Amino acid sequence: MNKSICNVLGIKYPIIQGGMAWVSEAKLASAVSNAGGAGIISSGGRTTEYVREQIQLARTLTAKPFGVNIMLMAPNKEEIIDVVCEEKPAFVTLGAGNPVPFFEKLKAAGIKIIPVVPNVKLAQRVEKAGADAVVVEGMEAGGHIGVLTTMALMTQVIHEVEIPVVVAGGFADGRGLAAALVMGAAGVQMGTRFLVAEECVVHVNVKTKLIASVDTDSIVTGQSMGHAVRGVKNKFSLNFLEMEKNGTPEAELIRLATGTNKLAAVDGDVENGMVQAGQSLLPLKKIEPAKKIIDSIVLEARAILDNAPSIHV
Repeated sequence: MNKSICNVLGIKYPIIQGGMAWVSEAKLASAVSNAGGAGIISSGGRTTEYVREQIQLARTLTAKPFGVNIMLMAPNKEEIIDVVCEEKPAFVTLGAGNPVPFFEKLKAAGIKIIPVVPNVKLAQRVEKAGADAVVVEGMEAGGHIGVLTTMALMTQVIHEVEIPVVVAGGFADGRGLAAALVMGAAGVQMGTRFLVAEECVVHVNVKTKLIASVDTDSIVTGQSMGHAVRGVKNKFSLNFLEMEKNGTPEAELIRLATGTNKLAAVDGDVENGMVQAGQSLLPLKKIEPAKKIIDSIVLEARAILDNAPSIHV
């Protein structure tokens, strides 16, 4: 079994909060870290000044380790990495691009490196380059997704690398955490579960929409374009999917989708915006503090793992 992500990051519980654009900022990240997990500040779509400000704010709210998520498609990624190296959070997660060219600079700053990878080949590549751990994210996750399920990734990646493998996509409760640990994962990353945390700044309309959702309310748009995004069924996503099926030109679809994540997450328009969320929606039953969310997940996972020796094959 790969060593726990707790050992890598110096955290109490093997739970990382996902880096969600327009949502994951200092208040949520510090609340998750204070509760024993690892909070993450998202830099997606943000300025370097914002990222610096949020890292500094988080330091006033927690003495625990927290990280920054860096989207490598961002035009200002190099400037953001410079800021991160100056401010020195405990770790970074990096996705949507090749993280290896930035390893040397991040390591020189003493920052742990955790790339988000979609398959075995890339997991092995970043391991060889010196990554401290990896996150593999299944298509059950919210936002931009790949083509493999979480179970398939766990089955194939965990035993092909020596560094810790954190798994993401569809995890929302203690049962999922226990299952991942039994499979040999180093921990789990959860994004959608923390959208209903009290400390999460996502618009209250999004929280209400998620709590009202049922298990079949997840939808994927953009598959025909090679840019699949998972969210919740609403006026925008259903209309977009219909246009996609009818052969609407890609340029027009991109124009329609641009800015819709922020429209929902920040402005609260949950009908015309894209409410990005993963498939595990039923566990989102109420708004509560991040600490209560983490405590309940850990309590449930422990109960299941304690009962595991009584299960026979």
